[in-house]
Amino acid sequence: MLERPRAMSNPRLHEIISRSLERRESLQNGETNLIRLIDGQGDNLNGHILEQYGKGWLISTTGSNLRRELSDILASYKKPLYWKRLDQHQKESPVHLCGEELPEFFTGLENGLKCRLSFKSGYSQGIFIDQRNNREALRKMVKPGETVLNTFAYTGFFSIAAAAAGAVTSSLDLSQVYLDWTRENFLLNGIDPKDHYFCKGDTFHWLRRFAKQSRFFDYIILDPPTFSRDDKGKVFRVEKDYNQLFKLASACLAPGGKILACTNFRGINTSEFMKQLHGAELQISPMPEDFPDTPYLKSIWATFR
Repeated sequence: MLERPRAMSNPRLHEIISRSLERRESLQNGETNLIRLIDGQGDNLNGHILEQYGKGWLISTTGSNLRRELSDILASYKKPLYWKRLDQHQKESPVHLCGEELPEFFTGLENGLKCRLSFKSGYSQGIFIDQRNNREALRKMVKPGETVLNTFAYTGFFSIAAAAAGAVTSSLDLSQVYLDWTRENFLLNGIDPKDHYFCKGDTFHWLRRFAKQSRFFDYIILDPPTFSRDDKGKVFRVEKDYNQLFKLASACLAPGGKILACTNFRGINTSEFMKQLHGAELQISPMPEDFPDTPYLKSIWATFR
């Protein structure tokens, strides 16, 4: 809930916000409107994240309250403004604060590709902005006809990026809702989903199945949740089990193929994470420039010769 209004505005807060927005102006190029505008301590506003999703703005806070003076400053930019608590336990949908109220689904742009978004469909809005550079790198790497397996696909935007370059993609996720959302993203970009594959179920199960079928992929995307439990109760933890996941994926990789191995688990650093990735040449992929705070996302391109 919003705090009560303060008697006076805060000039320093105005300055922090305006400077953060100015630093992102180069990203506002007509091809991308999915941007982190304020990145917490990296922009001198600890505990606060402001992101642009298409025409809407989302302010997220680690605390249970949003300062009224901050809300008032953001409202002055005349954007549809929503607020969300960063709480992995509650996982609430954003709350509309002011400006135009957006429809249930609307569209954003990343490097010219359209993405289906929502502020009314739960804790996540339809895309993880921090993976923007990795998706663009994949799009530039793949050649027409090559195959890409996108595990833990969520709404499938790695698949969209690869398909836009002519790849044949397989999107794998436990949720039928997100697989259907992936199909909608294909259609938004004028790509026929019938030319691609969609697999519902557990990634570990499907990787073993692909290996038995001798079905190999030129690229595999691995971006699992930090912690998960399958339908049989088996627990996956990044810090203990990623090496097993990586090994299973490696068995499904075509000769000369690449795996993009990612984790946003803050409990391990990049060098510790890389120790779990055996048998490949490793290259670190940095986070996008609009994420100057602590680089929580570890992204490694693993190449097998």
